[in-house]
Amino acid sequence: MDPEDEQAPVVGVGHWEGPWPDDPRLDPDLLREGDRRNVVDGYRYWTVEAIVADLDTRRHPFHVVVENWQHDHNIGSIVRTANAFGAAEVHVVGRRRWNRRGAMVTDRYQHVRHHPDVDDLVAWSQGAGVPLVAIDNVEGSRPIERALLPRECALVFGQEGPGLSPDLLAAAEAVLAISQFGSTRSINVGAAAAVAMHAWILQHAEIGD
Repeated sequence: MDPEDEQAPVVGVGHWEGPWPDDPRLDPDLLREGDRRNVVDGYRYWTVEAIVADLDTRRHPFHVVVENWQHDHNIGSIVRTANAFGAAEVHVVGRRRWNRRGAMVTDRYQHVRHHPDVDDLVAWSQGAGVPLVAIDNVEGSRPIERALLPRECALVFGQEGPGLSPDLLAAAEAVLAISQFGSTRSINVGAAAAVAMHAWILQHAEIGD
């Protein structure tokens, strides 16, 4: 949304009206000035720390892994999607720095862990008992639409373009691909991550009314 666009809808709420609330989760500055953040209404006026603590009580047991050898600009959007679907953690393998613009500040609420190389990720996976499930349309992959995803797992994505590295493909316990029906060889890794996370949601999440 362009902040200079006078036609753009106003997001969030203004300053607090009424008796001052006695709730340690609320941020006094937001109460005084209003809350225009990109958060659901239930978290209006909450501090970042309070939101993270509440999310920690109900995150899903799936993780998201993305390789970052070439400073992939899609990582921000993947972090945002992981936050939307309540992922336990996002793991960035390779370069520590990544473009946070696409995350739309959701990285403040989403746990993000860095692994310098594939060996470090594999050591975490084995120690935590969380299997790596690669998502890549390579030879030998199976359709994700027909696969039963483990409840506890890490969905692994590669770089935009080259896809997953050979080392990470070899470390994965399963390799799945998103079925495609058009002429393009692949879809954007940010879109692929969203599709794969939602496949997990369809199989395991409790969907309320």
